[in-house]
Amino acid sequence: MGDWYSIGVFAGLGVALGIAAAGAFGGRRFALVAPFLAAAVGVALGIVFADAEEAAAAGVGGVLGAAGALQLVRGALGRGGTRFGTALLVLLAAVVAAAIAFVPLLGYVEAVAVPALGVRLRKRAGERYAGLRTLARD
Repeated sequence: MGDWYSIGVFAGLGVALGIAAAGAFGGRRFALVAPFLAAAVGVALGIVFADAEEAAAAGVGGVLGAAGALQLVRGALGRGGTRFGTALLVLLAAVVAAAIAFVPLLGYVEAVAVPALGVRLRKRAGERYAGLRTLARD
């Protein structure tokens, strides 16, 4: 198939690693570690199993996947989801994303779609407001 296929696969696997890292670390204080951890693991896998191009694609995919999925995890936990349940569902989504990465061109699509989903979720999230709590100040 060529280099474009293997680069796309590693980009998609990096996105899956980012999603998994966001699920594991998203509800904690050190959630910003997730993109860096996913990138490091992706680069390591790329170096071990392929060339520098694939390693770079996996690293970039890891950062993009974690950045997009962190917004989803934060929103789920903010709306009452449990840490374990959210992490389990997000890890299941990461497994599905890893499987989809082996379909030609879909690894590239994942690297674009997951951060776009995070941006869209951030825009749709309501701003914080006091609501009726301001009326309760008697």
